[in-house]
Amino acid sequence: MGRPQEIDPSDLLEHARQLWIEQGRQAVTTRAVSARAGVSSGSLYSYFGSRDELIAKVWASEATAFRAFQAEQVASARRAGDSTDVVLAAALATGDYAAVRGAAVRVLFASRPGDGAADLPTPLAAELARHRTETDALLAVLAFESWGRHDADAVALMRMCVVDVPARLLVAGGREHHLLARHAIEHAVRGILAAGPPD
Repeated sequence: MGRPQEIDPSDLLEHARQLWIEQGRQAVTTRAVSARAGVSSGSLYSYFGSRDELIAKVWASEATAFRAFQAEQVASARRAGDSTDVVLAAALATGDYAAVRGAAVRVLFASRPGDGAADLPTPLAAELARHRTETDALLAVLAFESWGRHDADAVALMRMCVVDVPARLLVAGGREHHLLARHAIEHAVRGILAAGPPD
């Protein structure tokens, strides 16, 4: 009798991640991932209880890698520049990350898992919540450093600088490495920072 096939869960996550990058989130099904990995769907379910869980784990893994990368960019800018440089580093981290990890950045900005997913394991749901909390905390810090404010309007405007503008210009347009898009992001962010939030 043959030995049971050994499966590395990280390999399954990588197959799911590649499907997401190549074909979009809708392509990440248990059937597609198991076929790509050469394992049975039953084997996949032994590691991930549902498609929602699989997708959430792929997103959380990519978010962890991106957040570490962005933190390094922000820390470097804080050592060498002013508050504008720090915000620009946070905003341009999306494109810089794409230069390192390619189209993987699409996983982060295509959609946020967990909001409508039922029955995620508690540790995974907590990890998704932590990513949202850490993003909110970074935006509040950047808003205060830039404008001396961290009220709802200031944080929302900073989110546009750091999240929405890069996602729209780089990811939604499929221009992860586009220098013209990077140029537009930099000048858009500078303009928003100079104007500041409304009174």
